Amino acid sequence: MHCYESVVNCLSCGMLLAGLLHLINHRKAQASYGRHMKPTAPARMVPARVAWFLQEMPALLMPLLLMHLSRQYSAMGRAILLKTFCLHYFHRTFVYSLLTRGQPFPLSVMTTGGFFCFLNGFLQGHYLLHCAQFDEKWSAGYRYTIVVLHVVSGLVVFYIGMAINIHSDYILRNLRKSKEIVYKIPAGGLFEYVSGANYFGELVEWFGYAIVTWSLPGISIAVFSLCFIGPRAYYHHKFYKEHFKEYPRFRKALIPFIF
Repeated sequence: MHCYESVVNCLSCGMLLAGLLHLINHRKAQASYGRHMKPTAPARMVPARVAWFLQEMPALLMPLLLMHLSRQYSAMGRAILLKTFCLHYFHRTFVYSLLTRGQPFPLSVMTTGGFFCFLNGFLQGHYLLHCAQFDEKWSAGYRYTIVVLHVVSGLVVFYIGMAINIHSDYILRNLRKSKEIVYKIPAGGLFEYVSGANYFGELVEWFGYAIVTWSLPGISIAVFSLCFIGPRAYYHHKFYKEHFKEYPRFRKALIPFIF
């Protein structure tokens, strides 16, 4: 398949713009789901497990479909990076969604998230399969060692972030019993240092991905994630301070608990 560079650039810039607009529009309030649900909840709600499953699945299916239709997916550079991207969304679709104990989602939030995942899955999949030139660079003489070190360092950052994210989700999931809605202060792991360790881990993931791909699509997903979950992490921190008088005095860190 031909590389549609103009489409890749437009989608990447659109993602960057959407992230910045979200950051501006959500300075004083967060999207209405989870602990930030407004008192007047929307009439149409979706169970959390179903919502997360349907929302995250397009980001996994699109690259897999493009892989199936492409004859180039087996090339080493493309395969490693695209399967790394798919691994994140496989976990979100088939592990996180089925284990979560969160509250029901507004249908509108799930639909918007699913549409973003669809576009992101197409963007990253198409770019890595048809536009990236990793394999040509990897065989270019002395540049081989430099490129491999660059890729390995990015992958290490990505997997460290993924490990933090998964472990933090495990801690959060076990704070409450089945069907319990009450919120508690998470402790253990990186939560001893930051309020939103799960968000911090995901941001580390995507910036590792941006390092390893060193591309506009990779940077766009990292910046979008920062603009989207960064403010949410801040409001989680604010929520803990408002609802728990002992927070954050028992923490080990000496810096503000924004993320």
